[in-house]
Amino acid sequence: MGQTINPFGKDIISVEAEFCGRKLTLETGRLAFQAGGAVLATYGDTVVHATAVAHEHHTPHMDYFPLSIEYEEKMYAAGKISGSRFVKREGRPSDNAILTGRLIDRPIRPLFPKGYHNEVQVIITVLSFDPELKPDTIGMIAASAAISLTGAPFDGPIGGVRIGHVGGKLVPFPTTTELKDSKLDLIVAGTKDAIMMVEAGANEIDEDTMVKALELAHKSIQPVVKLQEELVKKVGVTPFEYELQNPDESIQKVVDEFLKGKTGEGLRGDNQHERMEKVHELKKALLEDLKKKLGDEEDLEPYKEAFEYAMKQEVRRSIIEDGIRPDNRKTDEIRPLSSEVSVLPRTHGSALFTRGSTQALNVTTLAPLSYAQVVDTMEEDVETFYFHHYNMPGSSVGEIRRIGSPGRREIGHGHLAQRAIQPMLPSQEDFPYTIRTVSELLSSNGSTSMASVCSSCMSLMDAGVPLKRPVSGIAMGLITNGDNPIILSDIQGTEDFAGDMDFKVAGTSEGITALQMDIKVKGISTDIMAKALAQAKTGRAHILKHMLETIPEPKKEMSKFAPQIAKIMINPEKIRDVIGKGGETINKIIAETGAEIDIRDEGLVLISSPDKDSIDKAIEWVKNLTTDPEPGTIYEATVVKIMDFGAFVRIPTGQEGLVHVSEMAEDRVENVTDVVNEGDAVTVKLVAIDGQGRLNFSMKEAARDASK
Repeated sequence: MGQTINPFGKDIISVEAEFCGRKLTLETGRLAFQAGGAVLATYGDTVVHATAVAHEHHTPHMDYFPLSIEYEEKMYAAGKISGSRFVKREGRPSDNAILTGRLIDRPIRPLFPKGYHNEVQVIITVLSFDPELKPDTIGMIAASAAISLTGAPFDGPIGGVRIGHVGGKLVPFPTTTELKDSKLDLIVAGTKDAIMMVEAGANEIDEDTMVKALELAHKSIQPVVKLQEELVKKVGVTPFEYELQNPDESIQKVVDEFLKGKTGEGLRGDNQHERMEKVHELKKALLEDLKKKLGDEEDLEPYKEAFEYAMKQEVRRSIIEDGIRPDNRKTDEIRPLSSEVSVLPRTHGSALFTRGSTQALNVTTLAPLSYAQVVDTMEEDVETFYFHHYNMPGSSVGEIRRIGSPGRREIGHGHLAQRAIQPMLPSQEDFPYTIRTVSELLSSNGSTSMASVCSSCMSLMDAGVPLKRPVSGIAMGLITNGDNPIILSDIQGTEDFAGDMDFKVAGTSEGITALQMDIKVKGISTDIMAKALAQAKTGRAHILKHMLETIPEPKKEMSKFAPQIAKIMINPEKIRDVIGKGGETINKIIAETGAEIDIRDEGLVLISSPDKDSIDKAIEWVKNLTTDPEPGTIYEATVVKIMDFGAFVRIPTGQEGLVHVSEMAEDRVENVTDVVNEGDAVTVKLVAIDGQGRLNFSMKEAARDASK
């Protein structure tokens, strides 16, 4: 097989450990010699390569941490070539790749020090894909290890693991096959001491089971964290010096001095607009005071940043010391709720959900199953029959932004809401529709993703989608205060900005269906998460009660503008008769009836149209094409050929047969053309099928039956 030599004279270093019952290997020095850190992670037949490059000097004029983490799926990793007819090269990342990139970014970002503005880029590439072992958490581990090798001030390493719930038991790192029967798909990332990130989809998992899954996950990642520490030690990483770009303490002191006696109760109130105006006026007064003291030439940007920091600290102080939130709510209190359904006349379902000043409009569209989205990625090649899209324009926060393709945040929020609703959707057998819901965020002040969950649930019910149970969602916050952490229900924007956690929980009255947690501190314990889950359950119930007051159950009747769908089963061997040569027959049915037709391999025919008459006509046509002719049946036929001894006619099944001249009328017929010509429509009765399968029809027998 040969051997690779490192051209820089470095050793190829490899470490391995057992991880959830399989061997995990981390290797560096064989690939990507010039990257700051490069790690090849191998788990089963899944191989993931991660590179990290960290600049040793900060980027000038940068007021944020420029970390970019990109996850790349390569079709070759799964032995595939893109199914697209025109595009064979990997292009824009799939939604799954974008979501995985976000998944890896979220636990890593908080572990860099505040004020660290050096540019860091991590690229995770899947080189070999084992269909039974999902590569996302392996990519997370590889990324963490690669960053650890750069010498950057990363307070890791982290580990990541997926937990399933199969056969009543929690399973660490379940296979893809096991996940198909799992009630839980939970990914947890954490350090040696604490949990950093949680992402989950579930089928009504109770809170106690979820906490046990979190504990199992944190226990399971310990060998991975230890393995990375071993790798770093063997490599002998030298941390590089860096400079933090934190606000000038003297500037912060000036701002804090100005704000003395001007914050507290005076900045609180249940009207968000009035609160913002008060803060704006206070900031304006500060800048005017500074101009008088420092002159017009002084750069006031650092003072503006110091003001924002002071406002953040004031929110925290008020909650910790006074026990009061910016809008005077208690810690477990939900903002005022309002909602309505059927707000749009022509859509199939719609709902408007408002919580405080966060507002989401959701619209449901129903279509035949043929409108499913085809997903062709490294991991899967499937059809998706339900998808949720999320849009949040700048106007939702009073800003001007460029309108373009959805960003990573929009894709992530849409996926979370989709995951929350999906377990409660009816089966395709019971409800044979493709379903699209779109959340338009009209106003944003905290937890728009959970407003999307609530509005999409109500919109689906308004459209008549028979959900198993309704779903509500809530976002929880956290203010760490020593040994007494304060958990906040239904956080708003200022609390998210000032807080230490954004913990979103969605579910039904029976259990959790989706979970997502991001933190800004260096990890939290499962005890805190257990308390947050319990408080969230109460909040979800409160919101769900309000939703059911607006629409207590799915509508029995769908919108008259929604397509109606009828189902009939045919013999699979007859499918070709319905389709016809080159699709000629089915296209003719669609053109003449106006209905849409979708045929499944097992012989299920789905016929859809907003017009019932169109469906009835298409059903009759399909039945005629697939039902074997029986003697005694009356048909409307078309004359296709004239002979001296009679006329050949074609019945709706596409089959042809003879009407003998003696069967054309009660009286003797001298010339066939005295009675019929080619193209004429005639009513005939099938009187016999001879030994060779030829059909014999009678016009006079059909006329006798009609006269009875």
